[in-house]
Amino acid sequence: MEVWAVIYKPALFSEELYQNALQLMDTAIQKIPGLDPPIAYNISHDNALIAMAFAPGIHYPPAFSVGIDVMKVRIPGRDTFASFVESVRDQLTAFEHQSLFSGISQDESLRRFFWMWTMKEAYTKALGLGLGFDFRRIEYDVVGNALRVDGEIPLGWRFSKFVLDDEEDLYEGVVAEFVGGTVTEIHRESLQADWVQLHKARDFVEKVIHDLGVQRSESNP
Repeated sequence: MEVWAVIYKPALFSEELYQNALQLMDTAIQKIPGLDPPIAYNISHDNALIAMAFAPGIHYPPAFSVGIDVMKVRIPGRDTFASFVESVRDQLTAFEHQSLFSGISQDESLRRFFWMWTMKEAYTKALGLGLGFDFRRIEYDVVGNALRVDGEIPLGWRFSKFVLDDEEDLYEGVVAEFVGGTVTEIHRESLQADWVQLHKARDFVEKVIHDLGVQRSESNP
């Protein structure tokens, strides 16, 4: 499994580059062949970050039970932390809510909240349900690093946590994969995970345009 994450800064992304990318992609998408074996993938975005998780498509086609969620670690708008949590309280279990107000700093509470939220989102996206799944059925103990669904540990899953820092903002993310078997793993977060690549949007798109252009010229000598 890999994650490609792209930071988009509008001031660095020219209109000419945007139009060139659109024109080339419209042509390239029409020529994408069927893949064997297939690729499982899922996409998430928040603020300036877009992230895609992908892995070999093995279990439960066509979605293949892979989900990703990323969130910028911040209190949105003019909310206080308490009012922010209260606005989504019906999506948290009593244990989760209590753990956010257990005498820890607000920064730590905020980080805990987004681990809970991204874990719930990634898991339900991997199920193909997203917000259609009652989040209160999922409980993530951040300190104990344990996930339960309907009070039971879901078997055969791997959850990979990661953090991304673009020098301005901090993002937390989780990838959920059904890998089969009877063991469930939750990999603790890493700022330097070797399976996560962070790109700047301008550089990323320029490289894609170049690579696709080379492929097109080689296929049409």
